[in-house]
Amino acid sequence: MSKSSEHAYRIVRAGILDGSLAPGSQLTEEDIAALCGVSRTPVRVAMQRLEAEMFLARSDSNRTFVSNWSANAIEDLFMLRTMLEAHVAERAARVMTDDTIARLKTSSAASRKGIDLPVPDVDVFLHENFVFHRLILEATGSELLVTMMSRLVLVPVIHQTAQRYSRQQLEQSQTDHEEIIAAFEAHDPTWAGAIMTSHIRRARNAYFGTATHPPAPYL
Repeated sequence: MSKSSEHAYRIVRAGILDGSLAPGSQLTEEDIAALCGVSRTPVRVAMQRLEAEMFLARSDSNRTFVSNWSANAIEDLFMLRTMLEAHVAERAARVMTDDTIARLKTSSAASRKGIDLPVPDVDVFLHENFVFHRLILEATGSELLVTMMSRLVLVPVIHQTAQRYSRQQLEQSQTDHEEIIAAFEAHDPTWAGAIMTSHIRRARNAYFGTATHPPAPYL
């Protein structure tokens, strides 16, 4: 990806994450080129990447919109993440190296530092959360899992979930990470999978606001 394409990608992605580009709003190559101050060619490449990462969606009429996730689609996302991330944690626990554990601890410490500020730094938390889960994923050595999980963890829902966290929820997420590390140090796949399952389910409940009011059933 060229510098211009990367520039356009980052601007549009940031606009989607901060809400200035609202879900369901239509975007054209001309709109993005004007917004980013680049030509249409790099914009086209940026839009393809954003579609692949599910930030943008293309209609049957070939128009492009900011993805508008339904409650049921988000429920599916969290269900898939719960199953796959638990499997990833179990597999990683069996082969986890001391070097990767050390890198997980470094990431966890940086996240803890951001959370402990008078006003928690959610951007630091988000960055280190991505690093933490990516390290676990890469530890499995599975290209298939890396490909599948990469599609699930980059969607805007993940960012929006963290933005809804209270300080207590941020601290609980941090505690989960620390316990996952302990499970890896013990090379205990059952423990690692169990903590990862509750970790993702807590994220799901934080997104929907309550554990007792799930999305409407499918029709």
